[in-house]
Amino acid sequence: MSADRYNIREAEQRWQARWEEASVYRADHDKPGPKYYALEMFPYPSGRIHMGHVRNYTLGDVVARYKRAQGFNVLHPMGWDAFGLPAENAAMERKVNPADWTYANIETMRKELKSMGLSLDWSREFATCDPAYYGQQQKLFVRMMKAGLVYQKESWVNWDPVDMTVLANEQVEDGRGWRSGALIEKKMLKQWAFAITKYSQEMLDAIDGLERWPSKVRTMQQNWIGRSEGAQLAFDIVGRDEKLVVFTTRPDTLFGASFCAMAPEHPLTAALAEANPTLAAFVKQCQQTGTSAAVIETQEKKGFDTGLKIQHPLIEGKELPLYVANFILMDYGTGAIFGCPAHDQRDLEFARKYDLDVIRVVAGPDGDDRPVGAEAYTGDGPHINSGPKLDGLFKEEAISQAVDILEDLAIGERRISYRLRDWGVSRQRYWGCPIPVVHCPNCGAVPVPEADMPVELPKDVNFDRPGNPLDHHPTWKYTPCPICGTDAERETDTLDTFADSSWYFVRFCSPGDSEPVDAVQAKYWLPVDQYVGGVEHAVLHLLYSRFWTRALRDIGLLDLSEPFDGLFTQGMITHESYKGPDGQWLSPEDVIKTGDQAVTVNGGEAVEIGPVIKMSKSKRNTVDPNRIIETYGADTARWYALSDSPPERDLEWTEAGVEGAWRFVQRVYRLVNDAAFRFDDCSVAQGASDKQVRQILHRAIHGVTQDLETFAFNKAVARIHELVNALTGHAKDLSLVSQSVWREAMHGLVQLMSPMMPHLAEELWSNLDNNDLVVQAPWPVAESALLVDDTVKMAVQVNGKVRATIEVPKDLDKASVEQQALAEASVQRAMGDQTPRKVIVVPGRIVNVVI
Repeated sequence: MSADRYNIREAEQRWQARWEEASVYRADHDKPGPKYYALEMFPYPSGRIHMGHVRNYTLGDVVARYKRAQGFNVLHPMGWDAFGLPAENAAMERKVNPADWTYANIETMRKELKSMGLSLDWSREFATCDPAYYGQQQKLFVRMMKAGLVYQKESWVNWDPVDMTVLANEQVEDGRGWRSGALIEKKMLKQWAFAITKYSQEMLDAIDGLERWPSKVRTMQQNWIGRSEGAQLAFDIVGRDEKLVVFTTRPDTLFGASFCAMAPEHPLTAALAEANPTLAAFVKQCQQTGTSAAVIETQEKKGFDTGLKIQHPLIEGKELPLYVANFILMDYGTGAIFGCPAHDQRDLEFARKYDLDVIRVVAGPDGDDRPVGAEAYTGDGPHINSGPKLDGLFKEEAISQAVDILEDLAIGERRISYRLRDWGVSRQRYWGCPIPVVHCPNCGAVPVPEADMPVELPKDVNFDRPGNPLDHHPTWKYTPCPICGTDAERETDTLDTFADSSWYFVRFCSPGDSEPVDAVQAKYWLPVDQYVGGVEHAVLHLLYSRFWTRALRDIGLLDLSEPFDGLFTQGMITHESYKGPDGQWLSPEDVIKTGDQAVTVNGGEAVEIGPVIKMSKSKRNTVDPNRIIETYGADTARWYALSDSPPERDLEWTEAGVEGAWRFVQRVYRLVNDAAFRFDDCSVAQGASDKQVRQILHRAIHGVTQDLETFAFNKAVARIHELVNALTGHAKDLSLVSQSVWREAMHGLVQLMSPMMPHLAEELWSNLDNNDLVVQAPWPVAESALLVDDTVKMAVQVNGKVRATIEVPKDLDKASVEQQALAEASVQRAMGDQTPRKVIVVPGRIVNVVI
């Protein structure tokens, strides 16, 4: 039997079939061992897997395999985040039904993911577009509705004019739709919303307890919830009965106020715009710009003077102009502010543009009270120009005193405000979960009875007209009222697809149950012990999942508040980018690269090598995982995805790196497979090398175990490389190693690499005459005695210069250490024919020879 070559593709398919036949990855809460729920963020079925999928699912799979080997009862499921605009757009472009497009993609991607050898429990698979799934989601919607966690309201929304749908604030990136890239507009619409703000403080308080989450994600969540302490006060509007209500975090700077401003969507703005076409045009212009904090910070500050004046609450006779301004958001605070230009940069830019006063009311810590220039002063210091009750006070004390003043005057009160707003979930699209509500002219908005669920999407839809095809479906939207039987209409908006992914991890616990949640299964498996996914979901998906978990808790279905105990966010996969002579992007397959030069495959024309950037279809710098797996094998792709950089950082994909990983696979195969046929070459008695081999192995076991516990997968890979190098050296003369030790070393090596390269590990485990599967073998445990060094390395100096390094037993006496040091050839050359005058031995550290 030849051991020269490992037939990767044949072996990988064979072992995948064995795993499936043995159902080794099927989860059951009755299995022995402590539970462990490993989960990667499930994919959108776009058509093909990409290298990001390879890295993400490899990381999670290593965790699942390692924990299973440690004796944990592991749940590691997979499903599909299948609703959304891409399917609907594909349906319009290709004249197909979104369901057909989606399920065809799922079929393709399932096959591709299975080719990676992932240890997934496919028996729990579902797609969020399955009626069996979204029917359960509809039950939850209705129960949350009855609990007051879902409601309908008229509000200003972010409108994507290209996708023609509402977007949540979290789905607006730099003022543009997160999918279409279109500039977002503001519209007033009636829509359904989840009362996520009910949990603002609870979710904020719980962030510190998420100890196994990345600090950057916790910070992003804190900032998005955005707790602000301050005061709410009511300004008198000169000549009008109504008041302008303002929330501010800096009531201490009221003496520096030079204007007031309100959002383009403010009710007073709307009232004034009805009689003022110029103001109406300004409002429309504002509503066609971005809504993100980044856009607001960087855009030119513009305002419209309403002509109204605001009475300053603390300075008698002083009036402030009232503007409508493009940098005021209706969904923060009250949608109105007072501007203190000296101490807020946006206010300062606005004041400079409209020639308004800039009054400094906070000096520098050293008393600096010079006029403010191009930058507002936002630091702390004693108050000035602020009246006898505030002057001289620093920020915190001044804020408290200012609120006391406002409360004494009965014009203000202490308030806490949050940046977080209730989650608008109505989407004017077809391919989503139907909102289970019927609108009756007599009874109003009536929830669909659970017995009538799922409310399924109609399959006979037409995309020839713009907008939501459910709006003009001839039959689906018409139905009797569940209460009075009157002719009524279904809600035609569908749920934001982020609702689908906000509880799927719960459904994986009992995917076939007739109820949304099986309490016994959920109590056993939840929370998810390790969640793996991209940091781009830090605000969107993770925040919504935390809300849904609390909502399900409060309607009596769960007994926990946080869904994910541990979170790991992996880096991106990057690759060089290329442009041809015509300036068009080229894929790596179109390029031949030699050193720093590259030419096109067809024609040999010069190619411009661009920067290493995130793999993307638009830049064409993607690598097809299927090509890598077909050419080099899944284990090679997995090994390389783990090896080159820490998993939380970006990984640059190179062909040379993949080839290096492939060579290592072959090298390990030869080393272990050769050993299986050379055990007779080993010694029978314990040889001098046995302790060395066992120390090398057990130190590797200890190190790799620690690395896997801390997600330092690249370090684990490096340790296994070192172990292979060391064992290869000992394999040159196996007569020095006893058979039992060599068997232990080969088995240990195979087990250590099995979470990363499971197919190769199974092949070698079998070749080592094991009848069981390595995936079912317990994780090796390092012997503590073999982790302790019983020798020490000591430098040998001759007249202060290091000439040699010796390794001696720790307890060796000074005379013997001196003798070994003087016997070194390099030391003897340094001494020449001279006799040492003195030899100083510092135990465990150094030998100093003086001649």
